[in-house]
Amino acid sequence: MLRLGRATPVLRLLSTESCLGTVGISPRRPASEEKKKEILLHVHGKADCGIAEIQMNRPHARNALGKVFVDELYEILDVLHFDESIRAVIVKSKVKGVFCAGADLKERARMSDAEADYFVQRLRSLMDNIAALPMPTIAAIDGYALGGGLEMALACDLRVAASSAKMGLIETTRGLLPGAGGTQRLSRYIGLGLAKELIFTGRQIDGQEAFSMGLLNHTVPQNEEGDAAYQKALALAEEIVPQAPIAVRLGKLAINKGIEVDIASGMAIERMCYAQNLPTRDRQEGMAAFKEKRLPKFTGK
Repeated sequence: MLRLGRATPVLRLLSTESCLGTVGISPRRPASEEKKKEILLHVHGKADCGIAEIQMNRPHARNALGKVFVDELYEILDVLHFDESIRAVIVKSKVKGVFCAGADLKERARMSDAEADYFVQRLRSLMDNIAALPMPTIAAIDGYALGGGLEMALACDLRVAASSAKMGLIETTRGLLPGAGGTQRLSRYIGLGLAKELIFTGRQIDGQEAFSMGLLNHTVPQNEEGDAAYQKALALAEEIVPQAPIAVRLGKLAINKGIEVDIASGMAIERMCYAQNLPTRDRQEGMAAFKEKRLPKFTGK
């Protein structure tokens, strides 16, 4: 039976106030150690905000997917997966002008065929772990998202990009093919024909073209700070966090599992998810708030 995992800590009440404000590091580390980390986990400062950020921080390699980078991202995903206080996750870059440039080909060149195959398997599992996070995930693409970088964005639930951002599955231009979910996820978002065209040609497209294909949820003009996509992603996260978190997670589960099967089986999955939500206090609170003409206060119980 489909079930959401249980974990601690218990969700606290969400206010309707903005979650903007101080962003803290969780867990807190000395500044010198933070600089060495290639993946940072930042949680917004308000205790009841519920927004976490996965921040890619490998500037010398344009956030290329190297061994250390991948290992640290695995660790962060393990932390987030079982944290019920987090209601939305933004995946972004701390490196201006780039989201993720894809595989670290310098590292890859030093690998044997067996080592390369194993590493790509880890990348594939990494993207699956991103997709399996129970809370909504949003990729904020403010620069280049190429190869594995785009595959990472495809593993997220929602994608926002600056209109000037460049993205593409460029593996065929390097004698490779997408190996971390690109051949499967891209076609599910934009259809077989367009997915084949982009993969066969290795073409890079900008945010506006990606939006017109259905690859993005939103595209926005880039700002002077270079973080327009992040700002839009943050606004989306702030729309999500006040909603009933168990219902949101179950809705994500029903969609993700249902798309893999025929419609009749998908309806059965929806029914099971709906049944799990029925006895929750949040459902009762939602009904009571509607009756009393007030905003609901969801606790995640």
